[in-house]
Amino acid sequence: MSWSKQDYPESLKNLPSDVRNKAIEIGNALLDEGYEEGRAIAIATDRAHKSEEGTHTHTDKAEYHVTVHDDGWQLKKADGERAIMVEETKEKLLERAKRYATDHSGTLMVYKEDGSVENHLYQK
Repeated sequence: MSWSKQDYPESLKNLPSDVRNKAIEIGNALLDEGYEEGRAIAIATDRAHKSEEGTHTHTDKAEYHVTVHDDGWQLKKADGERAIMVEETKEKLLERAKRYATDHSGTLMVYKEDGSVENHLYQK
């Protein structure tokens, strides 16, 4: 028996709707392949959670960049035009930038002087 958005197993009722809908889709595919209902529910729920986490990884968190600046090093929002903060040394800026990114639930992309990526901090 296939599940729908209106008729699905009781164990899916407390899932967020986007995760539940994905679990229904995955579960129906597993049932079509011959999986038992209990096993299909467990696998579908796990895969739906992982699938939905992947779709939100980059949209939920602002991304900030630590790059070279005329006066030393700067912190900028990825799509920003102006520096949020500037420090003479990269070390001083990183101390402040890490706190800022954490306080703003963001990720921090740290660049080298040559413009290549050195590190990506606070990724989900």
